[in-house]
Amino acid sequence: MRRCVIVGGAAIGDYGRVRAALRQDDYLIYCDSGLRHLEALGMPPALVVGDFDSHADPRLPVETIVLPREKDDTDTFFAAREALRRGFTEILLLGAAGQRLDHTLGNVAALLWLQKNGAHALLLDDYAEMEIVGGEPASVGSRFPYFSLLAVDGPASGICVEGAKFPLRDASLSFATSLGVSNEPLPGQTARITVGCGRLLLLRVFAG
Repeated sequence: MRRCVIVGGAAIGDYGRVRAALRQDDYLIYCDSGLRHLEALGMPPALVVGDFDSHADPRLPVETIVLPREKDDTDTFFAAREALRRGFTEILLLGAAGQRLDHTLGNVAALLWLQKNGAHALLLDDYAEMEIVGGEPASVGSRFPYFSLLAVDGPASGICVEGAKFPLRDASLSFATSLGVSNEPLPGQTARITVGCGRLLLLRVFAG
């Protein structure tokens, strides 16, 4: 099954890292002002969606869904729903974090929604890659100097972290704590994370 890549309008500083994460057979959905990344990414859209309040409709010769400006979903969240509706179970979000915190948190909500609906979704920005973990073990390799765990879906419990500078065993996290922020894999090791109950946002951080 091909992967779906959703491109939002947040700034991308390191296009090299983003291009390295792309695959030639990816199915790309560009969302409104995400179209400003089109030339730098060098990958044509398979689908364009948006209300075009922040970028003019380029009228490209590809499928385009024009959304109303007054709606319940953001353009990016609509694209996430559309990706799932079209059968994609692996989804990468680009240009989806930074600048406006409200939109960033809305896109974290999209990650959570996708995970709850059976998709494996990853959000990549200039500083970290993010995914929702819970149910299945997760890991952080030594190429990431830092990682953080945040309870974005209510309290989580039975959390174990091994192979890290600050291990946890049968711990609990809520959103009202910074306990899970800025951990480190031990040198030459892979940190392993399990969550007994609930879900966490895992951020694998590229640099300090």
